[in-house]
Amino acid sequence: MEMKSDIAVTVNRRIKQVREALSLSQMKFSKVISLSSGYLAGVEVEKRKVNDRIIKLICASFGVNEKWLRDGQGEMFNHDPAKEFTKLVALYKELAPKYQEYILKQIDLLLDMQDKP
Repeated sequence: MEMKSDIAVTVNRRIKQVREALSLSQMKFSKVISLSSGYLAGVEVEKRKVNDRIIKLICASFGVNEKWLRDGQGEMFNHDPAKEFTKLVALYKELAPKYQEYILKQIDLLLDMQDKP
């Protein structure tokens, strides 16, 4: 049984590492995975348990490597966020200025929608 609690502790810590790597507040992170921010706070301080549903939601929502989240093996993400950002910037630069402006407006709208309850 002791081994089981040690695994839960490391999963909890890795969830916090994921959130911090993505530079998300507990509120924003928990909203994406449909969890209360209070529950997430409990997970991060190792007072709450992590179930399979939470693990699956985090992996699906943020591209996290499930093997890494469960037992620390492999890379944190299934993809490289830095490479994706570089690709995004390169594609953006290929657009005509009027389309670049459109993309920026759409991003602003999405951010506004995301921040509303």
